[in-house]
Amino acid sequence: MLSVRKAEDILTLIDALQIPLHCPVTATTIVTSRIFHLPALPLAVSNIVDSSTMKHEDYTVGWICALPKEMAAAMAMLDEIHTPLEQDLNDTNNYILGCIGVHNVAVACLPEGVIGTISAARVASQMHWTFKQMRFGLMVGIGGGVPSQAHDIRLGDIVVSKPTGTSGGVIQYDFGKTMEGGQFKRIGQLNKPPEVLLTALSSLKARHMLNDPELSKYLSEMVAKYPKMRAQLARQGTKDDQLYLANYEHQGGSGTCSKCDASKLVHREPRDSDIPIIHYGLIASGNQVMKHAITRDLVGEELDVLCFEMEAAGLMDHFPCLVIRGICDYSDSHKNKGWQEYAAATAAAYAKELLCVIPGNQIIGTRPVAEVTPEVCESAS
Repeated sequence: MLSVRKAEDILTLIDALQIPLHCPVTATTIVTSRIFHLPALPLAVSNIVDSSTMKHEDYTVGWICALPKEMAAAMAMLDEIHTPLEQDLNDTNNYILGCIGVHNVAVACLPEGVIGTISAARVASQMHWTFKQMRFGLMVGIGGGVPSQAHDIRLGDIVVSKPTGTSGGVIQYDFGKTMEGGQFKRIGQLNKPPEVLLTALSSLKARHMLNDPELSKYLSEMVAKYPKMRAQLARQGTKDDQLYLANYEHQGGSGTCSKCDASKLVHREPRDSDIPIIHYGLIASGNQVMKHAITRDLVGEELDVLCFEMEAAGLMDHFPCLVIRGICDYSDSHKNKGWQEYAAATAAAYAKELLCVIPGNQIIGTRPVAEVTPEVCESAS
């Protein structure tokens, strides 16, 4: 427990942290200001614990995000937030440390405005330099869905990377060579997630065959801890989930489809429940934003992918991880940012539920990333 400081120190700290005066000052609210990398962010101070006894080797799970809104969702899923630790001199990441269940987690976000596979790979490699006992990673955030007759993917749903006989779960769809006649041939195959994550997937899928996912519970807890997120995470509803025919381009320059022809919408039967559906399959990763429905469908049919994103291909061979994407658009010209916060939150909620089914001793029995992919750490020297 944290000790109560002298009265004048308490008042100075309350002022520095901008804690409302009506907020009861208890031992859990008296924390050092160095716990915040971003003081203006509305963290629940009662959720921050004195973790002065924590060491770098205690953190075994790496959680990587591409956008601040994804990092905010990750932070909101932490059961506790820990004080920061010193970092390797070569590590420029900015971490939020905490725990989910029995697992200690280091959360990092890509630099503002710098996205793509190379940026993701750099963040992951630097994470290994500071946290050398990291066992695996989770790449958690938003993605563009690939709806089809075979896969009824809708906004707010979750896509989780799953290996197949010929793929590790993520395909770098824009990496290859152009052959005679202009034919593009993809080359290479990315690694699959570590076994501890794949067995957890099997367990979680079985549990969801008997009971609903815990997503709604975790989202409710998030809003209870961080009321400011209520408006940001409000589910828009079926009327805002619009899928247009692939050959119909967006009309007008606004962020909405108010000028688009409603007769071009794809008719889909309403679902019986508002609970997001979790899809398991292949994810297409590349260094370009997919905003063309015809190309989306061509790639989707060829590779049988469920969503597009821009970071995972930079991680899979160097940071054993699972990719979790909340669907925020349909990878077409009609895409906008209206569903991004909700989709980021559903993905983070799934990640939390997944971690909660992994026993702590399974983490200990998993080889550190530095042993599995030693070239990552050797590059630091």
